[in-house]
Amino acid sequence: MDILETVQPIETMLPDRYETMSIEEMEARVREIKEKLGAKLFIPGHHYQKDEVVQFSDSTGDSLQLAQVAARNKEAKYIVFCGVHFMAETADMLTTDEQIVILPDMRAGCSMADMADIEQTERAWKELQQLFGDTMLPLTYVNSTAAIKAFCGRNGGATVTSSNAKKMVKWAFTQKERILFLPDQHLGRNTAYDLGVPLEKMAVWDPHTDSLEYDGNMEDVQVILWKGHCSVHKNFTVKNIESVRRNHPDMNIIVHPECCYEVVTASDYAGSTKYIIDMIEKAPSGSKWAIGTEMNLVNRIIQQHPDKEIISLNPFMCPCLTMNRIDLPHLLWVLEATLRGEHVNVIEVDKKVTEEAVLALNRMLERV
Repeated sequence: MDILETVQPIETMLPDRYETMSIEEMEARVREIKEKLGAKLFIPGHHYQKDEVVQFSDSTGDSLQLAQVAARNKEAKYIVFCGVHFMAETADMLTTDEQIVILPDMRAGCSMADMADIEQTERAWKELQQLFGDTMLPLTYVNSTAAIKAFCGRNGGATVTSSNAKKMVKWAFTQKERILFLPDQHLGRNTAYDLGVPLEKMAVWDPHTDSLEYDGNMEDVQVILWKGHCSVHKNFTVKNIESVRRNHPDMNIIVHPECCYEVVTASDYAGSTKYIIDMIEKAPSGSKWAIGTEMNLVNRIIQQHPDKEIISLNPFMCPCLTMNRIDLPHLLWVLEATLRGEHVNVIEVDKKVTEEAVLALNRMLERV
């Protein structure tokens, strides 16, 4: 027999055997592997993950927070990131070369991040410079690809989170007259409006038509919003708010700033995932809340606060579909492969891209 015939190929897709295992069997196996790998393994879990995954997370939080926690964990050799692709990219960029970042399912992407690719962005930047000259600074939401973060880094810009967007937009206006905000138009619009920029001074860049959507005098433009959005938060509507106001007049409405301007304006409160969690945590017992954010998180908040009446702002919401690709079978699969010394679904960002993207990240971290 040829020696090559004895070598077992590394499986690159979820093997069928995991589909037939019981939940109890998989959970017991994950616990066993976690115990065997000990401090060499670190599992960050995003707030939007399923409970079946979150229960095994060593830390839960938002995307940047988890990447930073992973970067501080120098003991862990393997970082199995339970989130989506851009989050694992950020973790890879912030951790050491010796640490290995793994995404349980490579199909776990982010539709918002995918709405701004680097070719579209470079093309847009060239067109916008012809319109506005050297008067713009690019900012990107951390919910973007490593390549877009790198674009901002090399053009003097920075990243923002939903928690610090106001601080970063304020800073950007001390650097240039205008900002290009990628890839979520709603966070950009809501943030700029809160800072006093009128809607009439905001334009929208459509990457599919390579055109600027704006009716006024170009000289008046202060904010150029990329035409992107979150596929989850776009499903919260003013009609949802009207329904809650009608059926639950004493209920507080709190939403994420990835919701559209009309929804944010009609709500009682708007803020980041951490803001929402903290608000509910601090709210008095017996208070009533309608929450406009991802369903897995809303359901978890409901379970954690039985003393409060909490509903989803949209009762027909589904969880984030791409985030939900990370499930118990995929988590177990990559953990078993890791235990065998096989590296599947490894996330590695190009060195040059990493250098430029970290510039953008650091410009933010230095100011918040």
